[in-house]
Amino acid sequence: MAYVLKILVNYKSQQSRSVKKLPALLTESGLLISHLRYLAENDMRSSAWKERSTFALRLLVKYMLAYGPPRNARKMFRDFSEAVLVGTIDYRSMDDPKGLFWSPRAISDANNILNHINSYTDFIARQDGYDVSKINPFRRASSYEERLNWCAYLNKKKNLFLNHLSPYRRPYEKPQFVREVTLRKDLLVQQNDVPRFPEKYLSELYKRGFKLKSGELDYKSIAITMLLNAGGLRKSEVFQLYTSDITLHPNRPGEPLVRVYHPEFGGSPDSNYRNRAEYLLATSSYKPRNRYLTSEKLRSGWKGALLTDRRGFFEVIFNPPHMAQEFLKVWALYLKYQRVDPSPKNFHPFAFTNSKGNPETISRFQLIHKQAVERIGLTADKSQGTTEHGHRHAYGYRCRKAGLSQVEVQKAMHHRSPNSCLVYIQPTVDELRAELTKVELGNESD
Repeated sequence: MAYVLKILVNYKSQQSRSVKKLPALLTESGLLISHLRYLAENDMRSSAWKERSTFALRLLVKYMLAYGPPRNARKMFRDFSEAVLVGTIDYRSMDDPKGLFWSPRAISDANNILNHINSYTDFIARQDGYDVSKINPFRRASSYEERLNWCAYLNKKKNLFLNHLSPYRRPYEKPQFVREVTLRKDLLVQQNDVPRFPEKYLSELYKRGFKLKSGELDYKSIAITMLLNAGGLRKSEVFQLYTSDITLHPNRPGEPLVRVYHPEFGGSPDSNYRNRAEYLLATSSYKPRNRYLTSEKLRSGWKGALLTDRRGFFEVIFNPPHMAQEFLKVWALYLKYQRVDPSPKNFHPFAFTNSKGNPETISRFQLIHKQAVERIGLTADKSQGTTEHGHRHAYGYRCRKAGLSQVEVQKAMHHRSPNSCLVYIQPTVDELRAELTKVELGNESD
């Protein structure tokens, strides 16, 4: 029986001999080794990127299973691209004769899937010894890898698949050539208002929302939320923090100095180690949290924040400024009364721990935050800004209302691109109406 499953495997590189845990596709003919090699060569990409690549390729293999070997390459590519976008369900009969039952996707989602497949087939075509007359250059190919290498061959020779040019240029990738199956133009949307946590409920969230079973205030969750709302951190950045990253500010009495380091290449708290990756691997059973798979609870990603020091960190800028002192008070209470230190046998340096002393997880905090929001009578809803990400949006909104320039907002929110903060500083529809009304009233009074 034909099938394709996603599994996790330990992959050993022939060059480095290192072992990597990677997602893989298993069929009745075996593993798709070429895709494993592709992921291994892109090991510096995020876990989410690897999962997405695997998901995209699994869709293609499923499509091939459902429809069999295609007689016409152009038609197969067009039909697959169309199926990814509009789905495969006949809504009149509510049936799908091929059994895929794919629902329609957003244009951006469909384009992302097709780009992943295109990148993978381009990788196959670039391999040393690749010979289109010998379908598989690596080894005796399975039937699926024969088809996937055949896709790469057609992609290379006839530019059939996607209108996508990779940075690696071959003669067949010259700009004057356009692939026959092109990406769809996505909808251009400029969001009127970024959903942010409502300011009027913030104090109540701190005082009444975050509670332990004992009825005491949950200082850990309050401190984390303050870092999000008043510090502007992404939630993934909070869970990268070490206890040693939060100290007393040497130049601002009563305030903390909070530094967020790159989880791998940031400076080690111990000068005996070159960076944080080496420090963690040498002194604990943990690794940098961005190295965990998305399916693992300890995973905490890294979105490429703008670092402001050669030692690989940026400093948190509290907004409003008085919240720096409030955070320091809560942090001190957490350390003194509620933090559970890791056991000597399970040492780790992470700032926030659970009831067993292990590193706290994003998923656990998300649940705590949801319960806290509901405790004060709100609904946890991203569109209303009442999820944990709404706090960073609130921070950006305050920066704009404070009159900070685009460059200043960029640095406060540690964006790598100055354009990333535009969503926070652009006027809303209501503000534009108010400004036009103000101009109209001014003209009438003249």
